[in-house]
Amino acid sequence: MLKHIEASAAEIEESGEAEVQIGGRPFRVKKQFLDDLRAQHVEEVVSGLDAAVLFMHSPFDQVVGIDNAARLYEMAKHPKSFVSLHDADHLLTDSRDSSYVAAVLAAWVGRYVDLQDGPADVDELRETKRAVTRTRSGTFHTDIVIRDHILVADEPASVGGEDAGPTPYDLLIAGLGACTSMTLQMYAGRKEWPLEEVRVSLKHRRIHAKDCEDCEGDERLDVVDREIELVGPLDDEQRARLMEIADRCPVHKTLEAGVRVETTEKS
Repeated sequence: MLKHIEASAAEIEESGEAEVQIGGRPFRVKKQFLDDLRAQHVEEVVSGLDAAVLFMHSPFDQVVGIDNAARLYEMAKHPKSFVSLHDADHLLTDSRDSSYVAAVLAAWVGRYVDLQDGPADVDELRETKRAVTRTRSGTFHTDIVIRDHILVADEPASVGGEDAGPTPYDLLIAGLGACTSMTLQMYAGRKEWPLEEVRVSLKHRRIHAKDCEDCEGDERLDVVDREIELVGPLDDEQRARLMEIADRCPVHKTLEAGVRVETTEKS
């Protein structure tokens, strides 16, 4: 990896950071990262590991040669495994490659990690057509089960959590962001517009009503700041229309209309 950074080392040393091309993609590399990389002794670390190790590498990797992985594999102690990723690139840009890696990793780790207190325990929460959460005594760590998906919510350490996952408000605004980008891609797809990617950045904050020109009263109001980046060769008219459509995503409409929550105790 150092060979891809050393060409820009002087600029990084002088300016504190620089843009470096790795695998055909630009990355901002800071001096601290360069210093950390130079200080690493990978061979020594790998040979001293007292744990199962899985190596995955492609013989077609143009960024880091497979001989590097082979050498580390030879140094590692057993149990160890090596998976050759045929035709994959270094960054796994093909979704089929990344999905394959995820599936292999999930199967491999089950042999070495006891998951009885994880998914098997959480699985009992699963309910059809419902999102289910569970928070145990003495912690903010919350298990979330939605269909076949298992998530975790938590609070930052600054308020007594362990920061093991997003906060409830993080999940709320992430839902808005996902709905926004999905809606825009669906609309652009129907129009056959060249929208390559949508990035939505969101932040939740609270303000006093008196600070809002369109609000009444003196209570505190929840505000979500949403910034949308439309990637692709769109013209001005298409961009303006997509910004209008962003406000029509279902989650946006739900939040603006307000939600009535009906609560009952489960027997």
